[in-house]
Amino acid sequence: MNNNVLTELDEQAVHYIAVGAAVLGTGGGGDPHIGKLMAIEAIRKYGPVRLLQPDELADDDLVVPLSMIGAPTVMNEKIPSAEQMTKPLDLLERELGRKVTAIMPIEVGGGNSLVPVIAAAERGIPMLDADAMGRAFPESQMVTFYLDGYDCSPITMADERGNAVLMHAVDGIWEERMARAVTIQMGGSASICDYPVTGAQAKRSVVRNTLTQAYEIGRTLYLSKERKQNPIEALLKQLSGYALFHGKAVDIRRRTEGGFTRGEAVFDGTDAQKGRTMKLYFQNEFLLATEDGKSLAVTPDLIALLDQDTGMPITTENLKYGARVTAVGFPCDPKWRTPKGLETVGPQYFGYDTSYVPIEVLAEGKGGAAHE
Repeated sequence: MNNNVLTELDEQAVHYIAVGAAVLGTGGGGDPHIGKLMAIEAIRKYGPVRLLQPDELADDDLVVPLSMIGAPTVMNEKIPSAEQMTKPLDLLERELGRKVTAIMPIEVGGGNSLVPVIAAAERGIPMLDADAMGRAFPESQMVTFYLDGYDCSPITMADERGNAVLMHAVDGIWEERMARAVTIQMGGSASICDYPVTGAQAKRSVVRNTLTQAYEIGRTLYLSKERKQNPIEALLKQLSGYALFHGKAVDIRRRTEGGFTRGEAVFDGTDAQKGRTMKLYFQNEFLLATEDGKSLAVTPDLIALLDQDTGMPITTENLKYGARVTAVGFPCDPKWRTPKGLETVGPQYFGYDTSYVPIEVLAEGKGGAAHE
């Protein structure tokens, strides 16, 4: 990662971010291809989007996250409309009685990194080079704003038919319950604005420079391919990451359940790792990787699947039988390693009977047992 930060999003930036965000998105956050196509179309129509750093915000500015909620598998078949991206924003502005200063992604994951570009381009509003996770997580309360005790309301949602909903929830957990129920009625995916924050709150709470980081990851993968270098090695060096497993997918069980894509996948080791087996568990995002009952990586640390040949990320809904992959892991943002962070997104929250052990410790072979 270099010290240069992006100042605007043009077609090239979107191209790189789509790939980089799919790596940081740990298999979730929506299909990066769909998000990329919609963002590029918006930029061609309305021009590049200005990118702000948090410190450029005034304390009383209004910053609003815009994203898609629902099962990524559904979004692949039910493409959002452009109007669906601006409708929640319009409804939120009406409710608050003021204009939005900047839009931001709620997560730096797959398509959700690029969903705000569509509304930002059309409305001429800048985007924030930050998100509220530093990766992707499946539920509404799994954001730094929740950790910092900020109000999630008002919440606005829309579907592709023109339906829109305004809600007030007492906290992010109740938002998740209500928004997920609405999402199911809206056909399994919807657009959403939640956690409207002031500039001062954004500066305190967001994970910074994540769009720039996604851009740099995408650039690394493309350039290493052009230079005939190993893209996965280049990426691990850039992100201080770890190669967890090399193998091919031999069993994938995926189901859409309660507005999520849930399941597990089994991989047999290839080449030097023949005879080894890895299990990967996911709820929209990859959350736990195990081998012989021991953890290789555990949420909230990041787990990504990369194509062995190209280094390109593979999302949960696009993982196919026979895919040859390298599973990699990266440390999460320190906010998730706090007691409240682990209570919110640790393995036990998702029903995995194992403790969180930092990936740096697991990589040194000092990890504990995992009981799925």
